[in-house]
Amino acid sequence: MPGERRAVDLNADVGEASDDAGIAVERALLGMVTSAHIACGGHAGNPASMRATVQAAMACGVRVGAHPSYPDRDGFGRRPMEMSARALTASLTGQIGALVEVATALGTTVRSVKAHGALYGEVARGSGAFDVLLDVVGELCGPDTPLVLPSGAPALARAGERGVAVHQEGFADRAYTADGGLVARRLPGSVFDDPATAAAQALGLAERGKATAVDGTELSLPVDTLCVHGDTPNAPALARAVRDALVAAGIAVAAPPAGHP
Repeated sequence: MPGERRAVDLNADVGEASDDAGIAVERALLGMVTSAHIACGGHAGNPASMRATVQAAMACGVRVGAHPSYPDRDGFGRRPMEMSARALTASLTGQIGALVEVATALGTTVRSVKAHGALYGEVARGSGAFDVLLDVVGELCGPDTPLVLPSGAPALARAGERGVAVHQEGFADRAYTADGGLVARRLPGSVFDDPATAAAQALGLAERGKATAVDGTELSLPVDTLCVHGDTPNAPALARAVRDALVAAGIAVAAPPAGHP
């Protein structure tokens, strides 16, 4: 509608910390984001951490989502894995099901699902892992539960074919390659720790659907949600700078409405 105020979701991946300092960072992030995707046992997390994180999110009015991964705690879910559809189904059912059980017991709902690490990349390609995740999410969370996918991912076409709601995601704290992917974490400059840099990238994505790759290429990346990772150095300061920049530009920071495509 003409004059309608632009809105964008701000999300963080949480429930991954294993020490008091990391948990404190996650709790600070929950005071600034509008959606939180909670690790549910694949790369991090256990029933106790899931319960504590869901409770903290609810106390902050933050929407709860699931953050499943390949079952790879040693590699923090960032290593590709070869799994049969049956084995991946069993793993994702256990992970997402555990978070659904916790959320239900606490009186809330898992409202979106975002894969983690290597699984996020594989799902984004629209491969068999995408179909497995979609089937598990439909069974456990309901067919209208949105998947979070990277902006411009090949899986967006597959989601459209299957009538699946999607939230397109951009990253405030990661550098982009010329093809719209993320610079590998092992490379210098791949993760932003400067609040001004993160805020500038977030604002470009939210206002114009644009970001500049490390080689200077201008990328077209429309977004519904922006991510600040809980394990990014200086994460709370980055999230605060991002949120302040969005609000100053007249962009509402809010979780997508239920059923948002």
